[in-house]
Amino acid sequence: MSFMIEARYLGDVVVVVPRVLSDGRGFFMETYRSDQFKSLGLPTEFIQDNHSYSRRGVLRGLHFQWEPPMGKLMRVSRGNAFLVAVDIRKGSPTLGKWIGLEVTAENKKQMWAPAGFARGFCALSDDVEVQYKCTGTYNGRAESAIRWDDPDLAIGWPLKNPEVSERDRAALTLTEWLASPLSNNVTYEGAGLRF
Repeated sequence: MSFMIEARYLGDVVVVVPRVLSDGRGFFMETYRSDQFKSLGLPTEFIQDNHSYSRRGVLRGLHFQWEPPMGKLMRVSRGNAFLVAVDIRKGSPTLGKWIGLEVTAENKKQMWAPAGFARGFCALSDDVEVQYKCTGTYNGRAESAIRWDDPDLAIGWPLKNPEVSERDRAALTLTEWLASPLSNNVTYEGAGLRF
């Protein structure tokens, strides 16, 4: 098998590690294979690929989308980044809990976080490229964000004073999001598990 599950967090966030073949010339690895993902209980239908470049100190997130529900399989292909997933599903036993993981081009780990989780990352090296496969196509009318520095979440970001977009700076706290009627679109009853 080319992939193994290294760990599971918050019930549904999975760390996937590929088998890497390397020698003096370099390396080869599969980053996704539907038959093996299916046998591990992971999603097999990704319909959009995204590629992000960031400089050291940039923080992006915490983003999520509910229509269509969007899960993300994230990996770092250049540099190193701290990837975060926060459970925002109403009724979830892990609502408001988060997992953070340093993922690098060298360790080649991938993080799967289904719909119902807000995701983000910060760039820890000079040049960082994050690639992610998505289970839904982007819909700007059905997406939002949670503040990266929400004090109730107390995420242990490994950066002080990150560079953040105006949009992310103006995002809602988790409490504000949960008070919004739109939050009824993101519930624990199956919303985070569709893939």
